[in-house]
Amino acid sequence: MSEIEAKLEAMGLTLPEPWAYPSSNRRGCVRVGPILYLSGHGPEPPDLPGVRQRGKLGVDVSLEEGYATARAVALLMIATLKAEAGDLDKVKRVVRLFGMVNSSPEFEQFPAVIDGASDLFLELWGPERGQHARTAIGAGGLPRGIVVEINGEFEVAD
Repeated sequence: MSEIEAKLEAMGLTLPEPWAYPSSNRRGCVRVGPILYLSGHGPEPPDLPGVRQRGKLGVDVSLEEGYATARAVALLMIATLKAEAGDLDKVKRVVRLFGMVNSSPEFEQFPAVIDGASDLFLELWGPERGQHARTAIGAGGLPRGIVVEINGEFEVAD
């Protein structure tokens, strides 16, 4: 078991199966040299406390639920990383996250929602490897009405 998987286990978290994209025109991850480019991931299928599959922040999803949902999305991203890299200890650096929050026009706490993902990456890989560049924006809608969608780039060892 990798060091990162041991940390996940100690946190009571289990990696889900990587999400299978419904069309053959895209994948969950593309590798270019040492960089893994992860496609947008949503909160499917992680079923964890507080996670909301669908809804809008500022309407029917609380900030706490949004945070928990972003954390679940990060867990699904980690499953994709493992499937591509083979070993989570090969992740040298979380480079960048781009988080989108399905929200009402009045809701402005996008960074606090996407912190759910950022905090998990920092907890697992520490400040040297887990701290990353990030964008967090609000969106009037996301595919299938999901609450959060996140994509990112990760540097991996060969």
